[in-house]
Amino acid sequence: MKVAVALAIVENPYAGKYVEDLLPFMEELRALGRDLSNRLITALGGADKVQAYGKGAIVGEDGELEHGAVWHEAGGWAMREALGNPKAIVPAAKTIAGPGCRVMIPLGHIQAAYVRSHFGVAEMTVWDGPRRNEIVFGLAMATGGRIHARLGGLAVSDVQGEDGLR
Repeated sequence: MKVAVALAIVENPYAGKYVEDLLPFMEELRALGRDLSNRLITALGGADKVQAYGKGAIVGEDGELEHGAVWHEAGGWAMREALGNPKAIVPAAKTIAGPGCRVMIPLGHIQAAYVRSHFGVAEMTVWDGPRRNEIVFGLAMATGGRIHARLGGLAVSDVQGEDGLR
């Protein structure tokens, strides 16, 4: 199994202030989500190889957690689109922190949330970021589940992929 993470550090346009409407920022990030998704798919050998995914954000100290939450749509939907619109939710992690923070991006099967063999993590770290007015956005993909997984749950061979659960 291969795991890949693609990251980008962007300036937080809302650092140090409260802004009610974050949708324009989310819309601007859609192109970044598509770019990172395509880079990961290429690195892993094609969309047909990807079995698990996740996303994460580290918001610099002058931002707020909601500034990282814009990545749910911008990053998550971009991955789904690039992978042919799989059904399962894209797991996520986000935090507020300074340079060198580590976030473990949760991974889950792209078609069915109950595939335990594909529960995992991918580390997201930038040693010199994010600075106070930055956000690190990351996407992660994997070509399989845990090696020697044997704790039950839905088997990949039994996935129907109709509702994102089974």
